[in-house]
Amino acid sequence: MKKKNRIKKNEDFQQVFKKGKSIANRQFVIYTLHRAEEKEFRLGLSVSKKIGNAVTRNRVKRLVKQIFLEEKDFLSTGKDYIVIARKPAAELNYEEVRNSLFHLFKKARLLTKKKNGEK
Repeated sequence: MKKKNRIKKNEDFQQVFKKGKSIANRQFVIYTLHRAEEKEFRLGLSVSKKIGNAVTRNRVKRLVKQIFLEEKDFLSTGKDYIVIARKPAAELNYEEVRNSLFHLFKKARLLTKKKNGEK
């Protein structure tokens, strides 16, 4: 993931938490904040030590990043996204993580275009 597409600074995280909207399911919480001046989205990830050891946490982060990269054409641009993984996310495979995140994307109306074959 490119540097311009990442949220790293604590003040950026805090701004999204305070001013943004959140949507959640059992596996993930997504905070979003619209940034009109930007053309691309930025992604921040938070995976707590409660989820598991470093290998497990990094695996969850890799899966979430990969899904955002693959679906970037269908996500709203000009937004900051923060994804917080909950404990059940540690046991999910790629397809389950993708379905869980897509459920949140649809619930929050974050998808801009429909993929082939989707309603």
